[in-house]
Amino acid sequence: MKNKLSILLTAAACLSLPSLARAQSSVYLGSASTFAVLAGSTVTNTGNTIVYGDIGVSPGASVSGFPSGVDNNGTIYAGGSTAAQAETDAATAYDFLLGEATGSTDLSGQDLGTLTLTPGVYQFSAAAQLTGTLVLNGEGNPNAQFDFLIGTTLTTATGSQVNFLDGGQAANVFWQVGTSATLGTSTDFSGTILANTSITDNGTSTVAGRLLALNGAVTLNDDFVAVPEPADASLLMAGLSGLVFGFGAIRRRLGAASGRADA
Repeated sequence: MKNKLSILLTAAACLSLPSLARAQSSVYLGSASTFAVLAGSTVTNTGNTIVYGDIGVSPGASVSGFPSGVDNNGTIYAGGSTAAQAETDAATAYDFLLGEATGSTDLSGQDLGTLTLTPGVYQFSAAAQLTGTLVLNGEGNPNAQFDFLIGTTLTTATGSQVNFLDGGQAANVFWQVGTSATLGTSTDFSGTILANTSITDNGTSTVAGRLLALNGAVTLNDDFVAVPEPADASLLMAGLSGLVFGFGAIRRRLGAASGRADA
């Protein structure tokens, strides 16, 4: 399983730079981009779930299981206009993904856990299954995008993983699910799920992405969910760290020079 501390730190960086998150991908999430968890009917949590990002529900108004779970760097919207707008924007992104079906690669009948994929649009006419490890090869491009269009359900088996090779980023992975998604116990998942109905986690999963259900519920169970950091943000944060270090060095040098002059 990925290092949860690493995901925590990158999520915090991403949430502090929302404009970069919006610019990162051709799939425009609008106001839904800051939501780690968004549901149409209810959000329900059991256990010590940790969420980095906003949590919302609309047109429903029920969010339960927090503060047993923890929402960091985000706000809980139980109904109201903010969650309603996020749902509208998520639906727009869902429809955008549907429009990519023409020219997509058909993976119907294949288990994602047996595959290594390069950037592109992939389609399942009905259900999609992930058993084992799916590898997404960015081919050296940090902005490489992977879009999955799933006709009915997305299901992952216990302990399944989505891993990256050579530049892939969770911020650029999108899963359009025609009905509902179910994450098996201890799944290590990456990308934004946009499900037409519901999203259920069976327990102790790590999600570098978003769980966005348009009409139904999102059910959490002792999970870790963090809005993913775009590649631009990691580069900027590295640049800012270098800038701060540089300013510190200059100040130390000036201070030392001043001390010699006073002597």
